[in-house]
Amino acid sequence: MAIGLALTFLSLSNLIFADTYTFREPAPTLHALGTVSFTWNQSHHHHVKVCMDIPSRTNCNDSKYPCFLFYIKGELRLQHYFHPSKTSAINMFIPIFFILSFLFSSTNAADFCVGDLNGPVGPAGYSCKKTVTVNDFVYSGLAATGNTSNLIKAAVTPAFSAQFPGVNGLGISIARLDLAVGGVIPMHTHPRASELILVMDGTLFAGFISSDYKVYSKSLNEGDIMVFPQGLLHFQINTGKTQSVAFVSFNSADPGVQILDFALFANDLPTDIIEGTTFLDAAQIKKLKGVLGGTG
Repeated sequence: MAIGLALTFLSLSNLIFADTYTFREPAPTLHALGTVSFTWNQSHHHHVKVCMDIPSRTNCNDSKYPCFLFYIKGELRLQHYFHPSKTSAINMFIPIFFILSFLFSSTNAADFCVGDLNGPVGPAGYSCKKTVTVNDFVYSGLAATGNTSNLIKAAVTPAFSAQFPGVNGLGISIARLDLAVGGVIPMHTHPRASELILVMDGTLFAGFISSDYKVYSKSLNEGDIMVFPQGLLHFQINTGKTQSVAFVSFNSADPGVQILDFALFANDLPTDIIEGTTFLDAAQIKKLKGVLGGTG
């Protein structure tokens, strides 16, 4: 957006801005995104109004200065008034050209971007797959029960972009949680997403810790949901007498995860560093490193 506006301002070499305003007001009467209209105000020879998805009533009407407005995704984002100073018609349409170039370049014409798992991946996700079929939008991996025969007596089966490329770029994903009796999803965070949990079977005790160290925790039963805000430490424990199943959804195709215990004890961070930063004694740290596979 900054580049488009900069080009627009550079092209207005013969114009003098009277005032500049920024708005965030809803425009409920907008038409489909992509409609562009031009209005030449006959009462003022050089007055041009360029509107994107502009409703019939606007703040431009009856203004003594010409103006152009930006409507992006149903909101009036930017409005400019300018005063012409011996401006030719060509110079008037140069800024219009840049405005339209900015608006259309900001609109992604693609409906989706199925991830190419064999291609490069970056913070924005995978590159787009060239050939797409309906199977790219279907995933059956959450039907099977996860294996809970492990240290935490729990299993997480993800349907993130790496497993389900159809969600790549859509800002959504889901995972299945299976917890045996006494099973636990240890204290962890998702750096790129908030989480919503829905308990399908059994009972879970779940909670999170806010940035001011307040604990929000509650026992959840079948049908209950709970939200865990992005980046905050949270956990789930099966406190019931039967196997527990839950589904968790995220507002990211790749929410990321950092488990606190593994971050401290499943790597080669030296014991004396952990001892100095956690106040745990060296013997306990070495024991935990041994359990979780850490060294140092």
